[in-house]
Amino acid sequence: MIIGLTRFKIPSRVVALAVAAMLSVTGVVAVTTPTEATATSSAAASAAAAGVENEGADCAVTGLPDAGSLPTNSRLPDPFRKLNGTRISAKSEWRCRREEIKKLAEKFVYGEKPVKPATVTGTVSSTGITVNASSNGRSSSFSASVQLPSGTGPFPAVVVLGGFGADTAAIRAAGAAVINYDPYAVGREGTPRNNKQGAFYSIYGSSSSTGLLMAWAWGVSRIIDVIEQSNGTVLRADATGVTGCSRFGKGAFVVGAFDQRIALTMPIESGSAGVPIFRGIPGEGAQSLSSAYGEQPWLGDAFGSFTGSPARLPVDTHQMVAMVAPRGLFVMDNPHIANLGPRSASVAALGGAEVYKALGAGENITYWSDVQDGSHCANRSEWRTPLQQNIQKFLLKTGNAPGAIRISSRASGNLAEWRDWQTPVLGDSGDTTPPSTPGTPAASGVTATGATLTWAASTDQGGSGLAGYDVHREQGDTDPRLGQSTTASITLTGLTANTRYQVYVRARDGAGNLSGASQPVTFTTATGGGGDTSPPTAPAGLAASGTTSTGTTLSWTASTDDTGVAGYDILRAPGASGGTFTQAGTSATTSFGDTGLTPSTTYRYQVRARDAAGNTSPVSNTAEVTTQPGTSTGACAAVPTVQTQWSTGYVVQPLTVTNTGTSAITGWTVTFTLPSGHTLTGSWNGTATVSGQTVTIGNVGHNGALAPGASTGGVGFQVSRPNGNTALPSGYTCA
Repeated sequence: MIIGLTRFKIPSRVVALAVAAMLSVTGVVAVTTPTEATATSSAAASAAAAGVENEGADCAVTGLPDAGSLPTNSRLPDPFRKLNGTRISAKSEWRCRREEIKKLAEKFVYGEKPVKPATVTGTVSSTGITVNASSNGRSSSFSASVQLPSGTGPFPAVVVLGGFGADTAAIRAAGAAVINYDPYAVGREGTPRNNKQGAFYSIYGSSSSTGLLMAWAWGVSRIIDVIEQSNGTVLRADATGVTGCSRFGKGAFVVGAFDQRIALTMPIESGSAGVPIFRGIPGEGAQSLSSAYGEQPWLGDAFGSFTGSPARLPVDTHQMVAMVAPRGLFVMDNPHIANLGPRSASVAALGGAEVYKALGAGENITYWSDVQDGSHCANRSEWRTPLQQNIQKFLLKTGNAPGAIRISSRASGNLAEWRDWQTPVLGDSGDTTPPSTPGTPAASGVTATGATLTWAASTDQGGSGLAGYDVHREQGDTDPRLGQSTTASITLTGLTANTRYQVYVRARDGAGNLSGASQPVTFTTATGGGGDTSPPTAPAGLAASGTTSTGTTLSWTASTDDTGVAGYDILRAPGASGGTFTQAGTSATTSFGDTGLTPSTTYRYQVRARDAAGNTSPVSNTAEVTTQPGTSTGACAAVPTVQTQWSTGYVVQPLTVTNTGTSAITGWTVTFTLPSGHTLTGSWNGTATVSGQTVTIGNVGHNGALAPGASTGGVGFQVSRPNGNTALPSGYTCA
């Protein structure tokens, strides 16, 4: 809690850069043998994470180019050159230069990441996190499970995307909790670009041009919002990491780049659309940009114009690496699979490391591809120690191990071939004087969900100009920021009804200096819904009937409420266990027909009631249904493509399944034979079973239905084989 006139919290970015000013710039050198980078100090790492999602939200970004006017540049864009053509010369300028890179990346690569929705609520327990978000009359919900380490909390936590490839045992052994996050609940794969599905698109529209990777990043940011709002006894709001492998490595990379509250970002074998530079992928033999763009709507719709001409992009992934700076970054890569673009990934890391060095935080980045096992997304012994060291350093704040650049000679990139710019020596801004303290704010127009604050303006004392104001709520040790303004007033929205708020204001200048905090103003929001704060009772007796191959009918006993039930939310989760309940629809009555389901698939349902004031009931009992088998008169064919192979293995991607019949099919099964000695080590977008050398891959929920002539191309698998054995699977059949 901040008390009286001593209320002055130094933001982590200012601490990190102030400490960095006392350090010499760390040299980070690409090597082809396991040589660690020389360390200078770890002081800059201890406070590298920011307290807000985007510190540059107040920076005015002008001069964004149009796609039609972009020149071709085969070299990597200069991360230090601003949109106006000048280069930054002080560390304090990186905040707004980063914002320019963010806007370019959103416009041309990933799609826009919306700001925090008007309302984000949820719960945090020792076993799970729930998230409820709403904006502009639309809402969505999702959840994540939690696994705590031994010991006494509150714990730092690592968000693990998809549960695939991350060494969760090592994470928990290091003292961090694991948050198991299902990205598909927020942005579902297997959907067309004009009909994207998931919690993100329920709010921002199924035709949103934002790709899945950014939608997944939005979901992690909302999890952090809920952790910030919690009482802090389970998880720490200031110590969050993120990791994931393969497609989830792509997601982890974007999560960390676009939320500065992430203290440690750890993408694993992310491949095309992940860490590797876009410009390098065509020459390396990695998964092509057109394939990555077409396989799933991972990237934003606008990227489609650049799949054949990445040299026209005004940004590249070395700048996304730089967006993480000076926070912790540990990139894990596999040099044995060219399809993953490891050479291009090493160039991205080396390019981004130049920004780390310029900020005095060169020891905060690690790139490690020097591994022996070529299996995709394996838990590797070479990574276990640096993984735990990074957790200790950036999340637990108990370690000081320097970062390392360990590039395998199998896939070593040369940054010099890709840049025509040099790294500047960034000085500290000449302006170190903070603005004057703002006047005490006054509250007016207080409603159940909002209030208007005004205060006497600050004046700039150091010459860099007054940039704006941050408005904070006093709340324990976190003091969340409620909003920002460029003027001496703000209208707050999304507040909680019948709640006491104590709020203060701080001014910010162009060099990033923050003023002292104003005296606080205290106000209490009005009681919402005409005084109704009582939720309805939980619906009871939820049951399903009339289940077909593609639908079911739900019914339940009505809830009761002191002012009347306004409607019901129907929640659905996949499978007989696990999965995430998301909203499937609403009903004004005590029944609901759910359609568009997948044949021979199990679903679970719950229902909750809403009253006119927005109060929601506890959920009902859970009803489980399994849809009937589908009927099909169609036929199908399977065509494999060997995307990459090496001496001891290969990847088939895509395994294209096509409906060759004249009628729609609702499911398919591909069968083939592995050569003797070959072993299936992984598969994706299909359910695989193995009997001897016979492999059967069946559709999953999102890719079983195919119209006549339609294909699904996201299916793939990886196989290990004896060294020197060049045989490949045979006898592909589809039914």
